[in-house]
Formats: sequence, structure tokens, C-alpha cells
Amino acid sequence: MRFQSVFLAVVLSTGLVIAAVIVNSKRPKVDVERATASHVAATGRCASCHKDVASAVVHEYEMSRHAAVGVSCLDCHQATSQQQILDHHGFEIAQDLTSSNCAVCHPQEYDEFLRSRHAAPAMAAVTGTAGFTPEQIAHAEKYHPGMVERPANTLALLEGQSALENGCAKCHQIGAPNLDGSIGSCTECHARHNTSIQLARSPETCGQCHMGPDHSQLEIYHESKHGVLFHDQRSRMNLHADPKSLTTRDMPVPTCATCHMSGLNGQGVTHDTTERLSWLLYAPVSTKRPTYQRGQDEMKQTCMQCHTSSSIESFYAGAESVVESTNEKVQEALSLIAAARDEGLMTPEPFDEELDFLEFDIWHYYGRTAKHGAFMGGADFVQWHGNYELLHYKVKIEKAIEELRGRHK
Repeated sequence: MRFQSVFLAVVLSTGLVIAAVIVNSKRPKVDVERATASHVAATGRCASCHKDVASAVVHEYEMSRHAAVGVSCLDCHQATSQQQILDHHGFEIAQDLTSSNCAVCHPQEYDEFLRSRHAAPAMAAVTGTAGFTPEQIAHAEKYHPGMVERPANTLALLEGQSALENGCAKCHQIGAPNLDGSIGSCTECHARHNTSIQLARSPETCGQCHMGPDHSQLEIYHESKHGVLFHDQRSRMNLHADPKSLTTRDMPVPTCATCHMSGLNGQGVTHDTTERLSWLLYAPVSTKRPTYQRGQDEMKQTCMQCHTSSSIESFYAGAESVVESTNEKVQEALSLIAAARDEGLMTPEPFDEELDFLEFDIWHYYGRTAKHGAFMGGADFVQWHGNYELLHYKVKIEKAIEELRGRHK
């Protein structure tokens, strides 16, 4: 009798457990998953709500370096002194996050960013001085004369507001002025919740903006030996390495960030992406930067981590010869058009006749492409996408001017 009671109790208990397991297995996964340590670290209540609403932000955070070192949601979302406060389910957080929130913990990186062309000059290239304070303009003009104190971009205005907001500004807003007095957004490169160094090191991250006919850096990189080797060896690299202790063992092949920003083998790290540049390659006729020698010395020091000094000097000599010859070709074409204007063959209005567009294309697309190709190891971009088109457009310009003269006679 006693055995029967025990046996019955065991059977009933087993049945209840099995039933509970079956019922539980039918519940949605999100209801039964146990919170991970990093999930709990997401300030508890933030994660408990956001696992159901915009749940990706929790999982992105869990993968981040911020989660690993105990930085919570509120640490980043807390309003700074100049930001508007939002009452968010009992928490006071910033209405809008900006670079000033990142600068609380990363002041040096933010100060370096402010000196770069990624800051105010980037947005001013589209909208001019609109939205910037006199102090912001003065600060940027110290490092980039004429790059902020300028009118709004004529072509962008002619294309219309929707094209400007959904085209130009999507890249150039990296340097937009914010209501709290800061400039730009760090999340353009690092992402908002993953805050990834690996992402910022990826060529494709830079290539979201640095691509296309007017600045083909991503396409040039993919063609270059650097790009080919990187894509072959990417899976074996330590792309999470601390920038301040990064070595060629972590990344034996460079990406954009390696050359322009990283502290490879003991070099200094910088968020001023213009610090190691020596020429104003984006200009119609390129000139040396005021910091030409320092920029070139620092970039060559990066090159020295993988190449011999003789190969570096040879590379720079070749690249600078392309810049100089491209300058001559572009200047010749621009002089032809300036002469046509002086003769009264063209209207004073911008972009209202074919010759305006030919003038723009020859330097903004093909001149830039040839010069960038030379400095990034993209032979096809030096020739077919660069010098071939320079020659082709010179013929087009001469033909267009000849036809204008014929019509005016």
C-alpha cells in the first residue's frame, strides 16, 4: 500500500513536470528567456521594457564594449546641462543625444573631431553658415579657412530641399550643429548602441559617404592591394583591438581608419581625420595644406609599419606627380571656360547650360578621382576613371565653346 502511494505520487509529479514543460515550450521565446548579466546591466528597467519594444537596442548594447565595462543606458542617455530633458517613463533623459553626451567620457576624441573636416566644414559644404554660432565658425575657420564662412551650396539648392535633406545631408550631417551647442554625431561611425570600434574600422562604414563619382575612396580601396589583402585576411584580424595599443599583429593590413586615425605600433591616436593629410585633394586645383609637412611625415610614419622608406618615397613621388599633372589639365579647362565667360558667351546664372556642368564634372569628378586614385593605389582610377575622362572632357569643353562662338557670331 505504501509502495503504491509512492509510485502514484512519482507518476503524478512526473506528469505535472512534463505538462509544465510542454506548456512552457509553447510560450513566446521572449517571455521565457532569462536575462543575461549585460541585459540586467542595461539599467534593469530599460532592458525590461525594450526587450519588447525596439528589442534590437538591447541586443546591440549587449554586444558593446560599453556593456563589458559597465556603462549603463542612463550613463549615455542622461541629459547634459544644455540639453532638453524628456520624462521617459519615470526617468529624466536627454530629448536628443548628440556628440556632447559622448564627450562626457571622451573629451579628447571630441576635441580632435572638432578640428577635422568631419566637423563643421562637412555640413557647411552644403548649407554654409546656417545654424552655426559665431564661436563655432571661428573655431573651424582656424583649422580650415574658408570652409565654413561660405554660402550654401548652389547645386544643392537647385536640386531642391528633398534632395538636400535625403541626399546631401545624410552624409554631411556628421558635422551638423546641435541645439545643445555641440557639433555632429559620433554614431555616424560607431553606431548608436553597439558603439563598435570594429564597425568604425570597416571600410564599408567610411564608404557610406566616401564613395561615388565625386570621391571614390571606397571603390579605390577595394581595387587597391590594401583592399584585396584586407578582404582576404579579415576573418583572421583582431578588429576589436584597443586603438591605443593596436599593432600590426592585430591588423597586418590597413583600412581607412588605420592610416588616417589609428595608433598603430605606438603611434598617437587621432579623431582628426585630416591630421595626416598633406594636400587639399578635394579642390579644383589642389594646393598643399598649411600643415603639409607635418601631415606627410605622420602618414609616412604609418606607412613605415609595413613598407620600406624607399618604397614610400617612390609612392609619394608618383602620387604628387599625378596631382601636379591633374592640376595642369583641370586649370587649362577652367581657363578655357573663364575666357568664354569673359567673352559673354555664357550666362551669369549657375548650372543653366551644358558648359556649367562640363566645368563642374571635370574637376569635381574626374580630377578628384585621378588624385585620390594616385594616393590610394588605385591605378584604374588614375587612368580610366581619371585621366581618360579629363582628356575626354577637355575635348567636350573645347567643342562646346566653339559652338557658342559660332552661335554668337
